[in-house]
Amino acid sequence: MPISKEILSTVSETVEKGSRMRDYFSLLLPLWALLASILGYFFSPELTPFKNTLIPIIALIMFVMGLTITTQDLKTTFRKPQPLMIGVLLQFLLMPASAWLISTILGLPQEILIGMILVGSAPGGTSSNVLTYLAGGRVALSVSMTTVSTLASIILTPWITALYLQEVIHVDRSAMLISIAQMIIIPVLAGILIKARLPNLVSIALPILPKIAVLGIASAICLVVALNAGSVTSLGILVLCAVVLHNISGLAAGYALARAMGQDRITARTIAIEVGTQNSGMASALAVKHFSVLAAIPSALFSVIQNIIGTGLSGFWSSRPTSDQKAGNRLTNDS
Repeated sequence: MPISKEILSTVSETVEKGSRMRDYFSLLLPLWALLASILGYFFSPELTPFKNTLIPIIALIMFVMGLTITTQDLKTTFRKPQPLMIGVLLQFLLMPASAWLISTILGLPQEILIGMILVGSAPGGTSSNVLTYLAGGRVALSVSMTTVSTLASIILTPWITALYLQEVIHVDRSAMLISIAQMIIIPVLAGILIKARLPNLVSIALPILPKIAVLGIASAICLVVALNAGSVTSLGILVLCAVVLHNISGLAAGYALARAMGQDRITARTIAIEVGTQNSGMASALAVKHFSVLAAIPSALFSVIQNIIGTGLSGFWSSRPTSDQKAGNRLTNDS
């Protein structure tokens, strides 16, 4: 039965209100991540039995991401693929190399090294799209980079992980590939397909999708911290320093290299956020499934740190609009 204009009008108003609420809720993501970490630490015995729910949680987040991807935005971005390719290449070249270099300099234990490489080899995180929006960046480009890096991760993440860890531990690339397909690729493609086939239904659910994603990220952080509560105390400061350096290096080098490659400031900001924001939930799940719970510590800390630093950077950039953004604002005010 066709949907009436009145229902569509109501849905449109609901989506608009939900989008405003989403901004405030998403802005508090660092707080939810921090609270989730505290909860996981103090309630570790009660939460540890839920270890096997980590992969389904990540799959749910990826499904939500698929539901929010607009094919028109992707088409617009693919018409000018250079920024997209720069972002994806830096994602998989810069972040793994930075993780290995920092881990080597700090002399991190083997399990933590594995976790750092997994974070560095992961695709862009979904929170990068929110951070880009808050920074006044190119959201469509951010979504496209996250999507392409996510799809590419099914091959690149196992391969890069094995490349950096070949002298440390055996990496079963085939098993990792299957895991990534199960919790990342299939859910994302399913979300994209449902959005294409049932756009009206997805529009109704749109206001709550970001909240589901944020709660999913917080739940994953909570569970990973709970699984590593005993190790967090002894390794916390050293790993925290490594994770902070890793995140900042991705943001700084991502911006600098994008500018060096001729990208404008808005695009460079978008690329920087995308490069510095990793799918740490995926890295956590891979660590727990294929290596050890200890190897998931860097991922848990990275989830918290990247959102705190990313939100601060987004606020800083939003308060300093570029000349292009100022021109756009003048046109908006004149019209």
